[in-house]
Amino acid sequence: MEPGEIGDGEPNPNARSPSTPTPWITIEEWSGSSSTKLSRTAVLTATPSSLARHRYGSRWKQIWSNIIGAFVPEGFPGSVTPDYVPFQIWDSLQGLSTYIRAMLSTQALLSAIGVGEKSATVIGATFQWFLRDFTGMLGGILFTFYQGSNLDSNAKMWRLVADFMNDLGMLMDLLSPLFPSALILIMCLGSLSRSFTGVASGATRAALTQHFSLQSNAADISAKEGSQETVATMMGMILGMLLTHITRGHPLAVWFSFLSLTIFHMYANYKAVLCLSLTTLNHERSSILLQYFMQSGQVLTPEQVSRRESVFPFWATWRRLIKRKLLHEHVHLGAKASALTHTDMMELSGSARSQYKNDNYLLLEKRGGIHIFIHKQATPDDILKSFIHALVITSLTDKSKSLHTESHIWMDEHYPVFIAKLRSTGWGTERLLSRSIVCRAHWVHDTMNDKFK
Repeated sequence: MEPGEIGDGEPNPNARSPSTPTPWITIEEWSGSSSTKLSRTAVLTATPSSLARHRYGSRWKQIWSNIIGAFVPEGFPGSVTPDYVPFQIWDSLQGLSTYIRAMLSTQALLSAIGVGEKSATVIGATFQWFLRDFTGMLGGILFTFYQGSNLDSNAKMWRLVADFMNDLGMLMDLLSPLFPSALILIMCLGSLSRSFTGVASGATRAALTQHFSLQSNAADISAKEGSQETVATMMGMILGMLLTHITRGHPLAVWFSFLSLTIFHMYANYKAVLCLSLTTLNHERSSILLQYFMQSGQVLTPEQVSRRESVFPFWATWRRLIKRKLLHEHVHLGAKASALTHTDMMELSGSARSQYKNDNYLLLEKRGGIHIFIHKQATPDDILKSFIHALVITSLTDKSKSLHTESHIWMDEHYPVFIAKLRSTGWGTERLLSRSIVCRAHWVHDTMNDKFK
């Protein structure tokens, strides 16, 4: 019987002639955050009778990779912005400092309210603690009411302020045993200070998480940051308990440790916010970008602007004292129409008929500033354009007598180019980050009763 035949002469479908090649397949496994940062981890080759498997890299390397995966976002580093790593390093260090100091301040606070004292009553300590927490809750609500809409537009500044207020709250707790007659007042002030920290830190953290996200992975970044913070908390608790044990009964050692850690904490926070290169447009960043563009025709990168913008809240006040204002400090976005005088109305009437008849905003120069009146139907693009237009007028104040005419010529010729260059450099031009615009306006032509937008 010939090979490949069955007894009745039919061909055998499972038989292969000597010239038929043996089927096989090889599959490689690659791991990495992006197509340009991959490493081969395994190769599998299969034939009808066997499977060959070859792994690359040690088992310990794979275990370490899995451990790291619990603390960094999936796809790291390609799934986050370049400033993520330096920011998280400094942020973890300042967090570690905070938890160590928290042990010192909490010990002082518990001592102040009478924990361990025979004369202290449970109801008295409970009431003091309740009043402390109640003050903090009330302070958080008030702070949100007054500054909630401003936190997103100045995330770097408020991040720094939040940690400073936290330091101030801890200092109050540490001072509480020294002034028993004013204990409740000091406790409430400390709680009030920390309430600002909770609101500002939470809001700015949300803004920064969105900034770090490159692959719509904000939830993953937030979760992994929680793991990082948990580790820092555990280390801080251990070191804090050790430090409180060592410094117990030595007030000078307690104060030296607390002040040293506070100085390091503020330094780490400052370095952390300096690492951030935000790509959103707020008032100051828009002003810096426009000034440079009008001088050179080029647009700065987010990293370059980050080195030029201020992060301290008192810096703007200091500039005013030495009469150095940036362009955005002359601009008032969302001005109130109810505050207009008859002269202002007549000036706006002329502007509405001529320069701004096709715009959803009106600009009024008044007392050295540019007031922007936003139409009730204005879009985010209109708001950004109005703000840039106001900055252009401010920059031309000392160079031209026909501010509105010259600024319109500049906007028609250069504004589309400016926006296009911003986008190509990585800036987000979808909207302008600013306080909520609660005052808008609507206007009509005075003679022909034509509606302007």
